[in-house]
Amino acid sequence: MRSRFGTSCLAALLLSLALASAGAAQTQQEIRESQRRLERIRQERETLQKEMERLRSQLHDVSDQLVNIERQIAATNAVLKEIDHQSEMLAASADSTTAELLRTRDRLRERRVLLNYRLRSIYKRGPLHTARVLLTAESFSDLINRYRYLHLITLADRTLIQEVAKLERELSERERQLAADLALMQQLQVEKRDELERFRSIGSEKEATLKAFRQRERQAQERLQQLARDEARVTNLIAELERKRLEEERRRAVSGARPTGEGSITTKDLGALEWPVEGSLVYRFGTDRRPNGVVLRWNGIGIAAQPGTPVRAVEAGTVVMAGPFEGYGPSVVISHGGGYYTLYLYLKTVNVREGQQIAARTVIGTVGGERTPEGPHIEFQVRAPSRNGPPEPVDPLDWLRRRSGGDR
Repeated sequence: MRSRFGTSCLAALLLSLALASAGAAQTQQEIRESQRRLERIRQERETLQKEMERLRSQLHDVSDQLVNIERQIAATNAVLKEIDHQSEMLAASADSTTAELLRTRDRLRERRVLLNYRLRSIYKRGPLHTARVLLTAESFSDLINRYRYLHLITLADRTLIQEVAKLERELSERERQLAADLALMQQLQVEKRDELERFRSIGSEKEATLKAFRQRERQAQERLQQLARDEARVTNLIAELERKRLEEERRRAVSGARPTGEGSITTKDLGALEWPVEGSLVYRFGTDRRPNGVVLRWNGIGIAAQPGTPVRAVEAGTVVMAGPFEGYGPSVVISHGGGYYTLYLYLKTVNVREGQQIAARTVIGTVGGERTPEGPHIEFQVRAPSRNGPPEPVDPLDWLRRRSGGDR
């Protein structure tokens, strides 16, 4: 009777252990899959960080950096989500392992009590107990029955010993699994703390980048407005100068004086004029679309040179404006007749006076522009006659000779 009870308990125990092992295996599989996802996310984030360094080294648009930072934040959020997911699974696994550990200890304690009872009984009866039981049989059938009974008791004792050994191994494995889960949970807590610190760092970087972006945007907008105001002043100046020139032409015609004739600059001079100063181009005529989306309109070209470098007139003409000009500082405007004007802006000094007749290559001033965003340079403009209004800006590079670097 006790043998059948022990066998059924062993079967129930084995089934329970099998179910627990299957559940633990599934949990470990989910944790491994989560760890693989976490590794992929971290690799993606590392790629994003390298891309950020590339953007910084190449001075790309701040908006690209913001997009990259947003993607890093999303990747860090995904990392935190996976860490929390793993922590939850490990906590559930640890709880399950702890419960199994307690149950295994209880079963082991019960089986050890039973095993100790059996060992005491065997010890009390002595080593010849089995022989006495068999020899005192009253008949052959009684002998067979006694032998079978002793055999079943032996099997039950052996099963009990095996069960105790198995429970001891199971207990050791549960303790090892629990220790591993707790160690991994502690590691995940450290990783989560690091990720939260990274998250705060990325957030601070985003705020700093946004602040820099807004500042650059504000500066660009202010620069755009300033250029618009400066251009309006230049346009009004040229319009006024052309009005005076035309009035003088009409006055001379009415008085019968000889006309001034052809100007010193005509379309024959396209691509033939000397440069006012030698230097590299810092901006070109026309639309300049900046990386941050701001669009500037340049009505001349910027030529960089050392401050104080002599600036020369590209052709003969009359100085119609020489001195400070709002937005551009010291400036010179030369009328070449026929509605053609050349403008020399952002000068440091002016070496000519209004009304002065000058020859080609006359030094009219020196390079300034140190306080501009473009640094030391002059802006050179050419204004040509238009059909329906004052002289309009044209590309100076079409009028200047081509240099060895490819620019006219």
